[in-house]
Amino acid sequence: MQNTSKQYDDVIEKCRSLFINKMSDYGSAWRILRLPSLTDQIFIKAQRIRQLQQNTTRKVDEGERSEFIGIINYSIMALIQLEKGVVEQPDLSTPKATELYDKHVAITKKLMEDKNHDYGEAWRDMRISSLTDLILQKLLRVKQIEDNKGKTLVSEGIDANYQDMINYAVFALIHFETKK
Repeated sequence: MQNTSKQYDDVIEKCRSLFINKMSDYGSAWRILRLPSLTDQIFIKAQRIRQLQQNTTRKVDEGERSEFIGIINYSIMALIQLEKGVVEQPDLSTPKATELYDKHVAITKKLMEDKNHDYGEAWRDMRISSLTDLILQKLLRVKQIEDNKGKTLVSEGIDANYQDMINYAVFALIHFETKK
């Protein structure tokens, strides 16, 4: 588990660095995005990963890794949107957005540690393609919850699904690193 924690932090540091650099380039323009728009962005990335895993020919020179990073960062943006609400104009400085990013990563990592303890690191024996499919399944669940105006009868909320997507994407990126 100690190794998992370090590997998790290494993956998140790469994602966080990209998030900060994009904040420098674009500011917090993403703050105007409604949750379904963020969900659709994540869906596009997950669908592309699945296509890359199934197709032998690639026409764009970007692989699965960058898409998994995108899933992580868009999911964290969605968690921030859930907390702060959608705005009409960008309103977060890079330091404040980074503070919120770190807060949601810490909550999500704690969830991973708790589940990892209970599941005995079962994800280590999973294929990256299975992690992709689980992300897609979570996305379809989120879309259904969004279509139901956030109401669920017995299911966990949207936030838990975004957190699971982050953790599955981190696991996929750890698999890529360990296969090098």
